[in-house]
Amino acid sequence: MKTLIIIPSRLSATRLPGKPLLKINGLSMISHVFKKAEEANIGGVVVATQDQEIMDDVKKNGGQAILTEKEHQTGTDRIYEALQKLDHKNIDLIMNLQGDEPLMNIEDIINLNDQMIKNQSQLGTLASKINDKVLYENENIVKVNTKECLDDLNFPEAISFKRKISKQDKNTYHHLGIYCYKKETLKDFVSYNQSSNEIKNRLEQLRALDNNIRINVALAKSSPIGVDTEEDFLAIKKIMEYKS
Repeated sequence: MKTLIIIPSRLSATRLPGKPLLKINGLSMISHVFKKAEEANIGGVVVATQDQEIMDDVKKNGGQAILTEKEHQTGTDRIYEALQKLDHKNIDLIMNLQGDEPLMNIEDIINLNDQMIKNQSQLGTLASKINDKVLYENENIVKVNTKECLDDLNFPEAISFKRKISKQDKNTYHHLGIYCYKKETLKDFVSYNQSSNEIKNRLEQLRALDNNIRINVALAKSSPIGVDTEEDFLAIKKIMEYKS
């Protein structure tokens, strides 16, 4: 089975405008994510963006990018438009990798792809163990509840996704913003209207569950910080500059 990684990216993030082009070690965040995706070596990598500046930056750093419409409700709708513009005849799986997670573990990306192929799943994602109880209350950290306890080998179904939970339910994990779709499943997903659940909770994966698309979850080795605020960015910058 052949996989294509598409990274949706836009400059107009409300909480941190211009986020994809912020530089770490002299390279923009979006180009760091692109290079991470390439290192995973599971298939082609394309950035889908509405902004010429992002396109120019990715290309300047040796990547491939495609311009999409400005008006998209979610990143998934954007990657579907990009897929339509590309030659996708031989593509079976589309991985949606977030452009604001430059610390995503390469082994986790590979594992998600392997699990999708092995289990012939419709839609897969990643989650990691929660070691800090404070995260249960933090609305920026999305939680997923799975049918079975996650381990390194299994790929159980997700029951629900929530932003905030007051007490720890059994099999609750930190959801990571990465998805892998069968091509047909992606087509179905974008054909559905946004569900009231999805809008209320600001979680697009609820559109899948509300339309009986099963989501399987693989255990991630690490929990990368996504960049939503300037504090997040400075924290990630510090980690990445220290590592280099």
